[in-house]
Amino acid sequence: MDTAALARAQMGLSLAFHIVFAAFGVGLPLLLVIADTFAARTGDERYRLLSRRMAKGTAILFAVGAVSGTVLSLELGLLWPEFMRRFGEVVGPLFALEGVAFFLEAIFLGVVLYGRDRVSPTAYRLSGVVVALSGAASAAFVTVVNAFMNLPVEVQWTQGRAFLDEPWRVFLAPSALTQIVHVLLSCYAVTGFVMAAVHATLLLRGREPSFHRAALNVALPVGIVSALVLPLSGDLSAKQVTKHQPWKLAAMEAHFETRACAPLLIGGLPDEATGTVRFGLEVPCGLSVLGKMDPNAVITGLDQIPPAERPPVTRTHLSFQVMVGAGGFLALLSVFALGWRWRKGAWPEHRAFWWSLVAAGVAAPVAMEAGWLVTEFGRQPYVVRGLLLTAEAATKVDGLMPRLLVFSGVYVFLAATVVSLLLGLFREPEPTLPPLPVPDAA
Repeated sequence: MDTAALARAQMGLSLAFHIVFAAFGVGLPLLLVIADTFAARTGDERYRLLSRRMAKGTAILFAVGAVSGTVLSLELGLLWPEFMRRFGEVVGPLFALEGVAFFLEAIFLGVVLYGRDRVSPTAYRLSGVVVALSGAASAAFVTVVNAFMNLPVEVQWTQGRAFLDEPWRVFLAPSALTQIVHVLLSCYAVTGFVMAAVHATLLLRGREPSFHRAALNVALPVGIVSALVLPLSGDLSAKQVTKHQPWKLAAMEAHFETRACAPLLIGGLPDEATGTVRFGLEVPCGLSVLGKMDPNAVITGLDQIPPAERPPVTRTHLSFQVMVGAGGFLALLSVFALGWRWRKGAWPEHRAFWWSLVAAGVAAPVAMEAGWLVTEFGRQPYVVRGLLLTAEAATKVDGLMPRLLVFSGVYVFLAATVVSLLLGLFREPEPTLPPLPVPDAA
């Protein structure tokens, strides 16, 4: 493997690991605020206990996310020196803002962890709100960097370095707003469903039922609302990609031929050599409707993209199908759960539903990882689309394979440590509590 491929492998491994912890860093503080609000309004000891345990879990995940995020910042300079040399003045302020949001989150997380009995209840809850907002802001700033890389705004050049006369214009990258919304919703969906999966698993094992049902009252609304809004966000993203990034849309849909009434492809295995797709199901005119709200609209195919400019079709398409499939499962489960709640006044109590929540706890991070792969594969062969090739941006230093193996081992160790610490939290016995009140179905 050449140095560019090894650099991509190491960066991809680091990002795949970090993105999950970043999602929890965004979503868990929101769930913590909701649990504290329920505790304050109802006086229910379950929500107070849940809040205390979630605070411990947040601290663990925040610490690991900080470590993996620091590694990523170092890798940007070590693995992608030409990218940072040319575009450091453009993306640097965004990373600085992300750092400010991160430190703000860390400061108020300290209040959440150690100030519960030392500050007023109002100050404590406001600290939780600041943590939640800071986590969302941190994710938003990093997402703008990615949006600029996918489709950059016009930049000025001096001595081979890009800069902006008005640095705030980086926020005007065409995909910035849609990506921010989609990323934040994904973080909330992942956190909500993973938390629901954990407590559903404990219900299946016969642990204190009233406590874990209370936890579902906190986690499920966040996961369900996010999963139902995500398809709308995805539709806006699809229209943005159709308009501004036709090469990415063509790769996502394995759309080889420019045509009107372009079909929407479900499944399928692309053959890039022959420009065909096997085993796929086509919805007539579906892609034209999805992209331009017109069944007769012409959708650009890969035949209009120079071969050297095309993203890897098979990887992009399969990642997109996995994202849509996993997200569709979450949306259908959410519709069912919400309908049951509306008719019965409570969440389903069947073991089959709890098992479906366990499956959703796997599907949500899989959908997030697949969506990230779609974004990254769809930008190739550029690191900044149209301005800097990935091969040109990568380091030319040899010896990356041993470093990749070391980092792989470090991430395996960190993952095992996190799992062990979190399992320790869930092994703590719950106190015996009276049954959770069931809402009136009326």
